Amino acid sequence: MKTDFLKFVRKEFLHILRDKRTLLIVLLQPAVMLLLFGFAISTEVNDVRVVVVAPNLTDGVKDAVNRVAANPNFSFCGYISQNEVDDVLRGGDVAAVVVFAADYDRRMMQTALGEPAATPVQIVVDASNTNIASSASAYLQNIIAGTASAQSMFETHLLYNPQMKSAYNFVPGIMGVIFILVCAMMTSVSIVREKEVGTMEVLLVSPVRPMRIIVAKMIPYFAISCVTLAIILLLSRYVLDVPMSGGVGGIVGLSMLYLALALAFGLLISTFASTQVAAWLVSAVVMLMPMVMLSGMLFPIENLPLVLQGVSCIIPARWYIAAVRKMMIEGLPFSAVLHEFAVLCTMLVALVGLSLKKFNDKLE
Repeated sequence: MKTDFLKFVRKEFLHILRDKRTLLIVLLQPAVMLLLFGFAISTEVNDVRVVVVAPNLTDGVKDAVNRVAANPNFSFCGYISQNEVDDVLRGGDVAAVVVFAADYDRRMMQTALGEPAATPVQIVVDASNTNIASSASAYLQNIIAGTASAQSMFETHLLYNPQMKSAYNFVPGIMGVIFILVCAMMTSVSIVREKEVGTMEVLLVSPVRPMRIIVAKMIPYFAISCVTLAIILLLSRYVLDVPMSGGVGGIVGLSMLYLALALAFGLLISTFASTQVAAWLVSAVVMLMPMVMLSGMLFPIENLPLVLQGVSCIIPARWYIAAVRKMMIEGLPFSAVLHEFAVLCTMLVALVGLSLKKFNDKLE
């Protein structure tokens, strides 16, 4: 019986290796998405065009302007008058305007001494693009507040991601979404294909029990998913410079649990889908929006309405992404993500139980 089981595993491996296109997509797509989000798609402030309104070019104003001009995130485009502010912003020539008060130095000195003073600087930003607007405004405030006359006003410390690299945010999110999509799609399409061509019935009348047939089909996909995991972790560490301060062992262990959960999810989809197209649509299309929108990959869970926050609790990617961020970025040990680990274990048991029940019902 053990020999028959191993033969089924070998058959599935050979089938996957013969399908070069599917194998290429499974191994290449996650790496491409990781690099795309790590390099091409970025929420970091970059090359923001800035002009300055300065009625009096005092030493303090010059110091602040030089700091802005020297910063690689901004492109200093010169000085304009107060009357030109609206025109340059509406024309799209610049994205931000820094307006210094005529008595900027005096106001900054009063502020530094704790005396009441009018606002020394106004930052006018084109908010038609909210991502650029919020980031550019915060960056400019920090740069201008770093002038000699304002250094004593406040001190800011950025923990875990002091460079504000967007890759630190995207990598755990991409891992959470791509693993469950690819693994679920591979498993569901593979099992449904067997049903479509009629070979599933032949397999079920073989001496091997149905449960062993399903496990034999999932083992090769789990092995390929582990290869994908290794590729993503290597790219994250050595290409995108994402830290893994909490330990690689904990990240790998949690990821392997998540891969098993994703495969079980694919098995569940295969019990509902009757065609490969239906299985692909459910796993790759219907699941995509909830995974992206409700997992915390792009938007904080806390910003969602309470109803959607409740719905997000049943999204496996939410718990996986949160745990990976803690171990990768914050450098926390595995013991700090035991809650997320327990939730994923519970989901795995529930999915496997439900999938096997549905599968047995179909056999009967």
